Amino acid sequence: MSFQPTPKDVSIIITNAALGSASGEPSFVTERRITPTWTVMQVKTKLETMTGIPPGSQRLRIKTPGRPDQWADDDDRIIGDWGLVKGTEFEVHDTRPQALRPNFTDLSSVEKYELPAEAYESLSDSVLAWKRNQKLGRFDPNALSAEESLRQQVTKDKGEVDSRGISVSKRAIVLPSSPPHVRRGTIQFVGPVPAIPITGPGRELAKEGDLPAELQPIWVGIELDEPTGKNDGSVNGQRYFKCPEKRGVFVKPEKVEVGDFPPLGLDDELDDLMEEI
Repeated sequence: MSFQPTPKDVSIIITNAALGSASGEPSFVTERRITPTWTVMQVKTKLETMTGIPPGSQRLRIKTPGRPDQWADDDDRIIGDWGLVKGTEFEVHDTRPQALRPNFTDLSSVEKYELPAEAYESLSDSVLAWKRNQKLGRFDPNALSAEESLRQQVTKDKGEVDSRGISVSKRAIVLPSSPPHVRRGTIQFVGPVPAIPITGPGRELAKEGDLPAELQPIWVGIELDEPTGKNDGSVNGQRYFKCPEKRGVFVKPEKVEVGDFPPLGLDDELDDLMEEI
């Protein structure tokens, strides 16, 4: 009896036609070594972990450089009969109907786990626990309460309004402004804008319900000369002043500079254009 050498494994490229792009080209999955004495069914069984396609639903298309493509349709045949060489590609096709193939990219039906608030509070290695240990945020014994924070903000806003001379009908520019990006307009509103959510200190209190007037931060509504704004004087369906679309903007008092800022005329626009040229 003559000596039979052990077949040498061949490095094969594995692609999955089921994961191909819109152009129809199969996508690269991986590369693995194949033993030529394996049967086609043995190969399919090993490819299931790479492609997610059951062996019985696989159809292998063998692409060997310099040879016509071949289909390995006989599950009991030895895979080496197709003349495997380095660079050979196994293109795996899924024969199942599209409706029966699992969609691993659609997460809409995947049940998500949400950690209960009380469970998160009890963790010792969370960001919340670190803040508690460092006495930061709401754990700071010297931190202001939500109500005190809002009251302090309102006091600051009123101080800015008085010191800057902000009032309805006055001309103003929105800061920061530098030529040629200077937004100027006419002040049309000064006061609370409940439709704008509070994002800073006190936002927890704002979520609980309507805030009293003395805790509502102050905003300045400006009708801009040019359509560089964000609204028409309304926010989330609540109107505070009226102006053309994209001409309205709401800013904090510290972002407003009142002064003699006449509307830009045609001559001013031509001067600006010449300066740019």
